[in-house]
Amino acid sequence: MTVASGSFAKFLWPGVETAYGVSYKEYPEEHTQIFETRNSSRAFEEAVGMQGFGLVPVKTEGAAISAEDTGQGFIDRFTHVTYGLMFKITRELYEDGLAPTEAVKRAKALAFSIRQTQETVAANILNRAFNSSYTYGDGKELCADDLPYYSGGTWRNELSTSADLSEAAVEQACIDIATQFKSDKGLTIAVRPKKLVCHPSEMFEAERLFKSTLQYDSANNAVNAVKHSKAVPGGYVVNHYLTDEDAWFIITDIPDGLIHYSRRAPEFGMDNEWDTENARFKATFRASWGCADKRGVFGSPGAA
Repeated sequence: MTVASGSFAKFLWPGVETAYGVSYKEYPEEHTQIFETRNSSRAFEEAVGMQGFGLVPVKTEGAAISAEDTGQGFIDRFTHVTYGLMFKITRELYEDGLAPTEAVKRAKALAFSIRQTQETVAANILNRAFNSSYTYGDGKELCADDLPYYSGGTWRNELSTSADLSEAAVEQACIDIATQFKSDKGLTIAVRPKKLVCHPSEMFEAERLFKSTLQYDSANNAVNAVKHSKAVPGGYVVNHYLTDEDAWFIITDIPDGLIHYSRRAPEFGMDNEWDTENARFKATFRASWGCADKRGVFGSPGAA
């Protein structure tokens, strides 16, 4: 009986694994369009900010060269979380010829749940961007108008006056990114918008914004400056897992902004329960999503 029970799951395994793989690839990933994916081999990863230096002062003749302290800035930790779900197929289902069909159905459902979990956890980084209950190494939420410099002073990565998605709002966001984003010591840095992220309810607004040759919301015979200047060269992406219909974000080309660490890619496995003779199938993954340098994102919660 032990041999038969052990063989039970193996009879189902090839078809179930194939069904799981096919279902997993049916839907395009959206979080990878927003987050930079990196592999990890540790329990957690830490992003340590650096202060750098300020402007170089004048050295007067015969005087010593000025010295300036520098060091680490804010620290953000990415703690990897393990996610897993399983289903069981009874020995009786297998004997009655129903197990393969049920296993394939459940494998597809499990693959869908894994994908939904990845997308939801990732999108929650943006869903909570303006929520002061979710803070980072600097003690502030992801997007705020009073983000602190480690060396003193503040800066912002959201509009001074929240606004819905529009040509004027995106233009102002691009201006703010160019003028508000400085080094920790207040030096000018080269940072450019890369792509806009919006809720499905704003996809037609975004389409008009990035595709119209002229200003689409005006009777003036004026060019669409956002399109013609290629201010946001990556255009826009729709994220179906955003919860606020009015919120929108601009991802910049800062290299250590929004990051996804993959500690263990989704895996599908199986074994048997000796006492029940049930075949068990499971899927797990281990990962983390977050932000290191907040200059990697600019956002607006919308006017409402």
